[in-house]
Amino acid sequence: MKRRWTTPVSASLIIILLLSCSDAEETVETGEQRGRSIEPEQQAVIYDGEEEVTTVNVALARTASERSTGLMDVHEMPFDTGMLFLFETEEPLSFWMANTPLSLDIIFMDRNREIVRVRTNTTPYSERQVTSDVPAQYVLEVNAGFAREYDIREGMRVEW
Repeated sequence: MKRRWTTPVSASLIIILLLSCSDAEETVETGEQRGRSIEPEQQAVIYDGEEEVTTVNVALARTASERSTGLMDVHEMPFDTGMLFLFETEEPLSFWMANTPLSLDIIFMDRNREIVRVRTNTTPYSERQVTSDVPAQYVLEVNAGFAREYDIREGMRVEW
């Protein structure tokens, strides 16, 4: 004689197992949507003359590989967080947004850390070049709207 699993307890167990599986799939999907995250290492302070305007928690991109990866696949970033790109020489620089899901403000600075160009509200995933047009050695990428929120403009200085 075969025994059938038709008791209310068995049915409840099956439903719980099925729900657990669907929750696990949702967690994996949600995790994949977030992409990678960055870990701020220090702070960059933006000045207008001697007056401090704001502070940004920054992850550093020092190597060619780190600069090449930048904020690619970063889907979420706190508003006061960004990435600071450090180059060895001062020259006209060019960035693009391929594989970057966030709209960014890109702040270019010369060797003296003076802001020489501010590009705002970049287009996510775009392959269009975002250029400094003038020599720059450092770049600060922050969430779109940050430069407007703090009235960041050419001539200001950034210290880190």
